[in-house]
Amino acid sequence: MNVSLAKDLSVYQLVMGVQVPPKPLSLSPATLLSLVRAQIDLLIEQQIAATLWVKLPPDKIWQSELTRYQFSVGASSLIYTCQIEESGRTGAGGAGKENTLLSPYRVSVHLPPDSQLRRENFLMVLSPQFCSLILAHRPLKKRKSQTSGKVNTNKNQPLLIITTVEGRIIQQVLDGIQQAITPESTPIPASFICPTVPQLALMNQLLAKQLLRQDEINRQMITVRTTKLEQQNQELHNKDQLKDEYLNNVCQELRIPLTHMKTALSLLNSPNLKPPQRQRYLQMLNTQCDHQNSLITGLLELVQLERNLEGTTLESVRVADIVPGVVSTYQPVAQEKGIMLAYTVPTELPSVWCVSGGLRQIVINLLHNSIKFTPNGGQVWVRARIQGDYVQLEFRDTGIGIAESEIPKIFDRFYRVRTAATEDYGGAGLGLTIVQQLLLRSGGSISVKSKLYEGSTFTVQLASIGDTPKV
Repeated sequence: MNVSLAKDLSVYQLVMGVQVPPKPLSLSPATLLSLVRAQIDLLIEQQIAATLWVKLPPDKIWQSELTRYQFSVGASSLIYTCQIEESGRTGAGGAGKENTLLSPYRVSVHLPPDSQLRRENFLMVLSPQFCSLILAHRPLKKRKSQTSGKVNTNKNQPLLIITTVEGRIIQQVLDGIQQAITPESTPIPASFICPTVPQLALMNQLLAKQLLRQDEINRQMITVRTTKLEQQNQELHNKDQLKDEYLNNVCQELRIPLTHMKTALSLLNSPNLKPPQRQRYLQMLNTQCDHQNSLITGLLELVQLERNLEGTTLESVRVADIVPGVVSTYQPVAQEKGIMLAYTVPTELPSVWCVSGGLRQIVINLLHNSIKFTPNGGQVWVRARIQGDYVQLEFRDTGIGIAESEIPKIFDRFYRVRTAATEDYGGAGLGLTIVQQLLLRSGGSISVKSKLYEGSTFTVQLASIGDTPKV
């Protein structure tokens, strides 16, 4: 059967146009679902073969209620399903498969794309025993609040819901639908007259089922909210644990140089101390003071970075404007260790997205590490190139390397690579943590390849201008 509505129709306006219209209630979509389910429960329990006029959301949870009714009552029922005609297709979305299975008992009523029914959903039951109407109207979005100036997204705005069993109201809606049907559509039976007074027993059963269904949905919502709260509590607990672990690590790291300094001071008080020993203990004090200063400076830098990073905007920066200057700064340090330091950065490389001042800090930290962990006579290269939508920066050295088991840990706070070498490389163990935080905020990434005693390669990727950074 082919049924189309030529006249723009609003069931909500038809209902509100009657004398003494029912008052709409501002309720949630979950309450609308409970009302529809209670209605279907009653029809199935009483085996009421009815004609249904419906326009419900296309989601499976709604359409399955119609399928449940037709499977239970059978061919004696008929459903007119109102559907908005979208461009290039006609259908009710998620109900397509079920409509195919029940096509002899379901009729599609096509509505124009700009129909007022786009903002309405309803279920109208027509039978000699029982008539009812459940109607939900979504108010128009408000452009802007007069007080706050914020735009109302309407995402969680309640629906205006009307539910009635009054024959005069339902009859007016049915007559309005009849008048809106196009002349070329297959005619539908128009002789139905709604009973004016519903049976009291049916109304009592309907009320009981509405209460049961609402209670079921309330329990489901409580379960969802409880689960969400438990997840939030677990996240807070995890954050507290991380904070405790972080503070414990800070205390441990600060305690180590203090212990060394206290030991050196105790030894310096020895009356039999020889000048070479005194010099060695004084050097120990100096080294441990530098180490503690490095720890405190690194901690302050990391805390400041994490506090401000979220609000930091991305800026356009050219790699060729940063790398050469940083390399030239470290050239004297490299020459002192006999390290060959070189870079290759094409000037035609596109600019990249990075947090303000972040690229310089990334290059400094990675280049500093490469030189620090490369023995005398080694080599360090910095190379930049285009790689798809990214500019790739590569820091390669012939240093001490990193054991494969340690690579996943090197970005952890305070983690320092353990080596069998007697040389103490010092450092706060925060440089790579800072690099990773800067790259995450910039939508970039860093990867590491290394082999023990042969060297390491750190590869940084930053989104080039023209590509949206994935933050």
